[in-house]
Amino acid sequence: MNILVTGGCGFIGSNFIRHVLSEENGYSIINLDKITYAGNIANLQDLVGDPRYTFIRGDICDKRLVDLVFHKHSIETVVHFAAESHVDRSITDSSPFVMTNVLGTQVLLDAALHHGITQFIHISTDEVYGSTASGSFTEFDNLHPSSPYSASKAASDLLVHAYYTTHDLPALITRCTNNFGPYQYPEKLIPLFITNLLEGRNVPVYGTGKNVRDWIYVLDHCRAIEFLMDRGKPGEIYNIGGRNEKTNLEITYLILELLGKDKSMIEYVKDRPGHDFRYSLDCSKIRGAGWQPEYKFEDAMVQTIEWYRRNEWWWKPLKK
Repeated sequence: MNILVTGGCGFIGSNFIRHVLSEENGYSIINLDKITYAGNIANLQDLVGDPRYTFIRGDICDKRLVDLVFHKHSIETVVHFAAESHVDRSITDSSPFVMTNVLGTQVLLDAALHHGITQFIHISTDEVYGSTASGSFTEFDNLHPSSPYSASKAASDLLVHAYYTTHDLPALITRCTNNFGPYQYPEKLIPLFITNLLEGRNVPVYGTGKNVRDWIYVLDHCRAIEFLMDRGKPGEIYNIGGRNEKTNLEITYLILELLGKDKSMIEYVKDRPGHDFRYSLDCSKIRGAGWQPEYKFEDAMVQTIEWYRRNEWWWKPLKK
């Protein structure tokens, strides 16, 4: 099966490609990535020369290129990761987020429809639901995005669902909680804090540090997507989470402890505008279908820290 992965040089996309190609499953991966600041060819340098892997540098907003990729490579399945995803950047300038996340998704949907693909998996985020002080969001809850980033993802979700409803395009949507693990761009919380501490620098904690997120190890997310490639139903939405709700301070304290640092390394900084207090997903739907995480949070954090410790060659140039 020929799978088009968009944004495959990003954090989750590259982990997904490596995970899929680690198995003998008859899959071939075509990776279409624009290589923005967060996309890094080095993420998949170990796959260079693998006949099952093809890299194409290009923009999902380029209709002509996208159509050519679908035609030339006889695409059967699309796994759509490509997105502008950093909340702070979306607050500064939302236009790239609207272009990539909304227009880019529309271009892919049109191409998928035209070429008769058998499956379209749209990778979204728990942030489209907004914040909640208590309880957990189900797939049936309304969307209340707070940032330009999450608003653009919510818009793309609605487009995907509209193509399923209007055109019977075999598409499904996944909404996952915060990921962590290898190859995550070091502006995100966990890799930023790890690499700062490895360099002897303080870690910046927004506001009081009491904002809550659910965390999942990236390979468990990749396993969930692969699971839905086999068992997911068109037109459905699937929440994916790790059941690891932690405050930002709890994450900070754990990283400090694992790296042998004390709380004097914490630097409290002004909170960002519209900072959602808590995200929480009810993931009983996908768990009821047979998927569950394999990695324990603390064990995965130890592995993640060790990966950044051993791979300074990867993250130091990015931080510079």
